[in-house]
Amino acid sequence: MTNVEKILFYMNNNNIDAFFIAKKPNVRYISNYTGDDSFLLITKNELCFLTDPRYTEQARNECSDYNIVLWKTKSSLAACLQDIVQRLNIKTLAFESDNLSSENYIEFKDNIKVDLVPLSGVIEKLRIIKSKEEISYLRSACDITCRAFERILKDIKVGVTEKELAAKLSLYMVMEGSDTNPYGNILISGARTSLLHGIPSDKSIQYGDFVLMDFGCQYNGYLCDMTRTVIVGKPTEMQKDVYELEKQMIELSLLKMAPQIHLKDVYEESIKPILNTEYLEYHYQGIGHGIGLVVHEPPFMGPKSTDVLEVNSVRTIEPGIYIPNWGGVRIEDQILITETGYENLISTTHELIEL
Repeated sequence: MTNVEKILFYMNNNNIDAFFIAKKPNVRYISNYTGDDSFLLITKNELCFLTDPRYTEQARNECSDYNIVLWKTKSSLAACLQDIVQRLNIKTLAFESDNLSSENYIEFKDNIKVDLVPLSGVIEKLRIIKSKEEISYLRSACDITCRAFERILKDIKVGVTEKELAAKLSLYMVMEGSDTNPYGNILISGARTSLLHGIPSDKSIQYGDFVLMDFGCQYNGYLCDMTRTVIVGKPTEMQKDVYELEKQMIELSLLKMAPQIHLKDVYEESIKPILNTEYLEYHYQGIGHGIGLVVHEPPFMGPKSTDVLEVNSVRTIEPGIYIPNWGGVRIEDQILITETGYENLISTTHELIEL
């Protein structure tokens, strides 16, 4: 069953005549369109692709099964949709309620003569289980990211700034074969490594610094997300201890990963090494997420998770220890859940690398 057929099946089971899709990742998932300024109107009798003249040629090349509609030739998007629903005699129109502004909703309600049906998470749920093609793209993204990591290690030296290293890391991923728009990398050092999503700064690397890199690339739109923490010079005893605890946290988590295992059980496994230690208060409870066309996809992993691991889902596992004004350590892998357990798509070592 194709992705668009999955949506049509859902619509048929829920008495929905049309589904308006505006989220860029969902547009791509359903139509394979890779550009901007695009919307889909999925109906039982016609697939409509709404765009403007800048993208007409691309849309025709990538979406040959769709009727290309130039919505900007109308007074508004709502007016364009009204023309289509009237022509196709549509009575119910579903839309992504978590993506439509209140202003647009009022415009839709006032101008489109149908019953509006707000939906949330329908396509995102479909995206959890990956196809063979999606898995191959994710595997390639991870391979590229690992090769870029090996290249950046030679550049991490005393005196080099975080921003310079982050820029080189993005370059290396493109040179290794990624899409040409890598998403933002976290590359931070020293005491700043306690910042879970710290932004690269003008800070220079110093001897004894942890350097934390949380980064990844896109390959055909599919993403890698990995984290490694290395050290410049020799680690102190405390740095060794914290790193070893972190290593145990991720490796115990991995041993727990298998089909139908509850996400919260993986979380409980991850914190075993720091139970009854001073570091328990410094861990973050969100230890992983799904990944695909978006870097942070559901389901999310933590103590309150209600989901289970499903075969052919791909997700990250990333427990960490973050000590304010001292630093932090995170190791993050990207995992494919298989029939018999899991495959780690990240090949880089968990051992502490000393530079």
